[in-house]
Amino acid sequence: MREVFQQELAEVQERLVRISGLVATSIERATTAFNSSDVTLAESVIADDHEIDELAASLDELAIDILARQQPVARDLRIVVSALRISASLERMGDLAEHIAQLARTRFPEKVVPKDLRPTFKELGRLDVLIAQKLTRLLESESTELAAEIRDDDDLVDDLHLSVFDKVLGETWKGAASDIVDATLASRYHERFADHAVSIAKKVQYLQTGDWVAVAH
Repeated sequence: MREVFQQELAEVQERLVRISGLVATSIERATTAFNSSDVTLAESVIADDHEIDELAASLDELAIDILARQQPVARDLRIVVSALRISASLERMGDLAEHIAQLARTRFPEKVVPKDLRPTFKELGRLDVLIAQKLTRLLESESTELAAEIRDDDDLVDDLHLSVFDKVLGETWKGAASDIVDATLASRYHERFADHAVSIAKKVQYLQTGDWVAVAH
């Protein structure tokens, strides 16, 4: 029975890695569509989001089944409960990538943000993709070093997010009201994507070290 249980825990980890990989692909395609105004790519991101949702729901069912049948305790219990919470964060990250793609589709053939903000959003997209890729590797390896890197990358995202607000609310801003709405929404989606990755990194680090790392968000 113990061997079966360990196999089930391994399957939980494998499914988390798979979902995370799909999220990384989704954010890469979404940010590319956003920055290049590629409506076809944006629509493919939107259409494919259901796969992330379905895999997350399936993982939740497996985790709940393990809890009911195996009644894990101590670290094993923390693993299963953490998997449920990580699954929810990954599903939300997929939704945020979809939201970014939806903005690109809505504003097509125009780009979502004014020209002077485009370098900022290109960097936001690059960081979100990097964070998502590191997150997949973290779920594979449970490396505390990767967890720390994700938190550091998130700090950069936060700084860029604040710079967007400073820009659109500044006295020199000449964009339309719709530009302010689009820019603040898009910036928030990028920022929240990274926040969810940090939340997952904290859970993984806790499982490895037993220490809960407080991160203010």
